[in-house]
Amino acid sequence: MDLRFSPIEEKFRREVQDFLDQELPPDWPAAYQDDKRRNEFTKGFRKKLVEKGWLTLAWPKEYGGQDRSVTEQLVYNEEMAKRRAPGGGGMGIAWVGPLLMLYGTDEQKEQFIPPIVKEEVNWCTLYSEPNAGSDLASLQTKAELEGDEFVVNGQKIWTTGGHQAHWGLLAARTDPEAAKHKGVSMLLLNMKTPGVTVKPLYDLTLDHHFNEVFFDNVRVPRENLLGELHRGWYQMAVGLQFERSWINQVIMAERFI
Repeated sequence: MDLRFSPIEEKFRREVQDFLDQELPPDWPAAYQDDKRRNEFTKGFRKKLVEKGWLTLAWPKEYGGQDRSVTEQLVYNEEMAKRRAPGGGGMGIAWVGPLLMLYGTDEQKEQFIPPIVKEEVNWCTLYSEPNAGSDLASLQTKAELEGDEFVVNGQKIWTTGGHQAHWGLLAARTDPEAAKHKGVSMLLLNMKTPGVTVKPLYDLTLDHHFNEVFFDNVRVPRENLLGELHRGWYQMAVGLQFERSWINQVIMAERFI
């Protein structure tokens, strides 16, 4: 078994390195701790990534990708992480887009995937709860079907980027009588829907990445159900496999070894 990178992969690595040398300021990220300055730079930087098609390298062309290899995608992720470059695509690229490809209706794909590819919207995942973290199947947020709408009540916690998200991928219990790994469904939630409240959670350095999110009689159209009703746990498990493929945190940890 040959574990070396191919000439094509190494050529692409150099292309990414050259791009970062040219586009990242020499004082990045130390001089960009101010949120406004960092956000302005990140917005322009992401636009350049979109123009190159790098955010969706390994996505199928029919969904706006380049059909490049998974290894090339990992090479890209590795070089971005080494330089702590912003704008890696976020949860829309990493989780939501792939799940839409697998489970979305044609209408959902048409509505949601193009803005993800173009980095026009921010997504968050609404999974963890105060009493449902590692045991995610214990989640208690409820979504009761009333006519053509789900009515959502409950709370989520540790929601990364929830304060900046336009949309959220919500896991909620739709059948409270079923076993805990069953009776969960996934909903595509507009974060500006009445009844959604986002509150910041600050870490010890006063950085704000995480949030609490509360739902008070939030109405979600039934057409925003992703995949099958009551099968959300299994879809979530597939989505978490995409998270486990991230190499970014491994590369960043090597900086401290």
